[in-house]
Amino acid sequence: MIHPSRPSLSLLGALITSWACAEVHAQTWCGKNYMITEPVTNPGGQFPISKTFSEPQIALRCGPAVKPYLPEDLDSTDPTFVSILVDLPVVFSNISGAIPFNRASSLSTVDVIVLVDGKELVSASVPVNASKHALPFSLSSLQPGTEAHNLTCTASLGEGEEVIGSSLLTYLPAKPNSIGSVTKMDMRSGTLLAKPPTGEDGPYGRIFPIGFYTQFEGYLDSELSISSTLKEQGFTVVHTVPPFENNTILEEVLDKMQKAGLWLMYDMRYTYMNDTSVSEQVKLIRSRPNLLLWYTGDEPDGTSDPLNATTHAQFLINSLDGGDGKGGSGYHPVSLVLNCENYFWSEYASGADVLMQDTYMIGNNVTFSSEWGTPCTVDYGDCGCDNCQGIDGVGSFKDISFRMDVFAERAFIDGWELEKVVWTVPQGFGTEEYLCSSYAFRCSPLTLPSSRYWTRNPTGEEFVVQSIVGINHGGLGVVSWDDPTTPEIKASASALALALTSGPSNMSAFILNPSSTFKQVTTTSGIDTGMWTLDRKTLLLASNMNYENTTLEAADLGLGSKGFGGGLTEVFCSGLCSAGDESVVFGSVGSGGFVFSA
Repeated sequence: MIHPSRPSLSLLGALITSWACAEVHAQTWCGKNYMITEPVTNPGGQFPISKTFSEPQIALRCGPAVKPYLPEDLDSTDPTFVSILVDLPVVFSNISGAIPFNRASSLSTVDVIVLVDGKELVSASVPVNASKHALPFSLSSLQPGTEAHNLTCTASLGEGEEVIGSSLLTYLPAKPNSIGSVTKMDMRSGTLLAKPPTGEDGPYGRIFPIGFYTQFEGYLDSELSISSTLKEQGFTVVHTVPPFENNTILEEVLDKMQKAGLWLMYDMRYTYMNDTSVSEQVKLIRSRPNLLLWYTGDEPDGTSDPLNATTHAQFLINSLDGGDGKGGSGYHPVSLVLNCENYFWSEYASGADVLMQDTYMIGNNVTFSSEWGTPCTVDYGDCGCDNCQGIDGVGSFKDISFRMDVFAERAFIDGWELEKVVWTVPQGFGTEEYLCSSYAFRCSPLTLPSSRYWTRNPTGEEFVVQSIVGINHGGLGVVSWDDPTTPEIKASASALALALTSGPSNMSAFILNPSSTFKQVTTTSGIDTGMWTLDRKTLLLASNMNYENTTLEAADLGLGSKGFGGGLTEVFCSGLCSAGDESVVFGSVGSGGFVFSA
């Protein structure tokens, strides 16, 4: 997470130092001029505004329930694990692949045929407006291989009309010895599936990635016991921040992570546009049993990287990681983070399976740049939180929910809702002075100025609100920038991680299960909630976005006369949470997780 005025504290070495110098003097961010001496210009790259229609439109999207499939999936006992997911949205706006739906009033179902490489794979009647409707098929009809299969789906609308969708189905061979692990994406819920990161044999489990972008030099490489501490604190993933100057030390650190049972999110931010370097790194890391996913562009939209850079890197990585390098999946997904709210979103997002957003609004004037002395608008300025609205100029938690919702909406418009998922990046930092004093030996060579974007660090409670708002708006991973962080943030993040991933009432069991039904409600009083219902029980995850006590009533959530079903069982609390039979009182920026009978 790097802004042009605040280069990473770990930028060492000639290559990265030259990059930092270039970026410090760059005069655009998200395509916008931000120096007071520069004029206001249209940055371009805005996501197209969808045209609205008076008559309904229908689209057809289809894709495999899991990416990639392996021969081991021939024996799956889950009835919809091996299936094609079908979406049949009816809308009144322009979305990818939509056509006029002239028989909307008379058709409640349509016949869908799925072809793989031109041959029928499965057919069925699918309800109009279906979402992730599963059409099971048998993998025995296909042969595993590197090349992805072409899927073509056709829905008959009657009177000779058809709507068509297409995608790719990847069915890879069993992993070779050069590949240490496999991460599957279960698109029924967006969950990552993987075997134990220790390398020991075991079944695939649903993973909720929660952790930090973690500084390697001066932190991970200086104390090898950090990995076991992070595991005890409940974190599941470590996003190692480069550079990695010494491969021997890197391997030692990654071995400790593996032994502790931590997943690796491997970062190539500084070199992802260098094919030679990417190839060398992928070949070095792909054999690790604890590799969960790859990471390429770190805010490539902010620095206006070439528009094809992320897709080129993804294809190259997949070609080295078991895939075909032409759009099919490899043995691990690829991720990146976007910082801009609206700058060539589709072009940069196309190069990842996992999209992340980093909306840093704590302690920040998001409408006037205290760093550059200019206003921040849709076509000018850099406030460290692109196009954030805030309240009276001060960053608002609603900026996070808006960004999450916008990313999901654009993925839907582009026809990617069965291909990509969104994670959230909470702000775990604040004043540059804190970071520099912690790592003075790394700040001093770069002679960094004190940042004036963020005037303070988030509190622990604010960190949790950021995280929960992201989860409630579809985030299936929480990876904060950055660690080391304040003790208060680390303690609060640990409490959330433990509640999410461990114990008999772990919250991720609701969030990640494809059988759960989900509902999101933001109350008029400013409490952001998510509800996951599974096996007649509901997980309620709620955050008070106000800096004062606020009450959440069961009636606010549209639960009807049954309300909270006789009472709430608390499974997590940050700050003040006082639960009654039909209400919860949250303190200032308080959050809680509760289970009740549905």
